[in-house]
Amino acid sequence: MELKRINDHISVSGQIQPGDVAALKAAGFVAIVNNRPEGESPDQPAGADIEAAAKAAGLAYHSIPLGREGVTPDMVEKTRAVLEGSAGPVFCFCRSGTRSTTLWALSQAGEMAAEDIISQAAEAGYDMSHLAGHLSGK
Repeated sequence: MELKRINDHISVSGQIQPGDVAALKAAGFVAIVNNRPEGESPDQPAGADIEAAAKAAGLAYHSIPLGREGVTPDMVEKTRAVLEGSAGPVFCFCRSGTRSTTLWALSQAGEMAAEDIISQAAEAGYDMSHLAGHLSGK
């Protein structure tokens, strides 16, 4: 698991395994967000297994899958609600971290300056410049 810190409140990575949850708890995360659709890849663990590990570790677990249908306003709002409702750092994952970063970026539109969103994502290794027009306001 290669964690990429976007800021003090959110980090992302590619696919995790249920066994990774203890390390996330030890790192201080309070919530896990799964942005990967179930069954996207044959080697992908079931979301229910990661959810069970998260709950056993005392972490909140949220499933906000982002698949081929693309981003919806509901996904963005759910991401914003998780971030605002968490009393500590949130960890999000998908296949590579890009979809998780995209949902974070869109959820921060109107909350942060577009340049800051793009810059923080870039520092974590994700290019969100193509979203600039969507990040200028709510």
